[in-house]
Amino acid sequence: MIDRSLNVLQRHERSPFLLMFNPKGIRRVLSLVLFFGLWQLLCTIKFNLFINFAFLPSPLEVLGSTFQFFSNNPMLHIWASAVRVLSGFAIASVVGISLGILIGWFQQIEDLIFPPLEILRPIPAVAWIPLAILMFPSSESGMIYITFIGAFFPILISTIRGVENTDLLLLRVGQCLGAKPWHLFKDIVVPGAMPSIASGLVIGMGNAWFCLVTAEILAGRYGIGYLTWESYVTSNYPPIVMGMLLIGLMGASSTYAVDQLTRLLMPWRVTKKQSL
Repeated sequence: MIDRSLNVLQRHERSPFLLMFNPKGIRRVLSLVLFFGLWQLLCTIKFNLFINFAFLPSPLEVLGSTFQFFSNNPMLHIWASAVRVLSGFAIASVVGISLGILIGWFQQIEDLIFPPLEILRPIPAVAWIPLAILMFPSSESGMIYITFIGAFFPILISTIRGVENTDLLLLRVGQCLGAKPWHLFKDIVVPGAMPSIASGLVIGMGNAWFCLVTAEILAGRYGIGYLTWESYVTSNYPPIVMGMLLIGLMGASSTYAVDQLTRLLMPWRVTKKQSL
């Protein structure tokens, strides 16, 4: 009965509505108000010391561009960008986790596969654009590939590190109890690597959105990144900031969703903040 009451209380504490009215939610809302208020003030007084705010669009100008954007079929751009990012992220998740587990668990596979991947890992997404144009039959598949590249390597490296850092004591205990290699892998290695895999997924989702503008340079017509780039080319500055903030909002929302989903897969894990 006590456990059920605690679970109900925890669900209420996590609800988005109540989070807005507790001290944590109030502090976060206040931080946004201060951020945009300071931005508006610097643009109004045309602050110019180390950073020049004289030509930077103010929050009110960006808000006007946002209203204009949402009055002209915005879902065309939002949906196009979301599909590209989520498709690249989904493929990166499957490939990155699978390869990461194999590389982390089998030394022979690490010796054969990991060195070329480590050479490719530092290459920035923008450098892949010419090859993406050459390798893929359509610009759409090329854009998905760029977002895949952004998400793949954080997921891969985090998975490898998670598998390699499996507690040897737990493995020895499992072997002493007669567990077979498959059960050691399924019941000890994978659950032990889950926190690292979850971190890689969260970082990978953020990187996929980070690479969106780079990917949509390949685009012909639609997408938030393409809209931002087109506004820069035409020297229409408020939509640039609007696109940046919209990408940030969508990226933060999807990252939060991935974080919450991975938490559901690890009900045994209690973080330091949750324990306080």
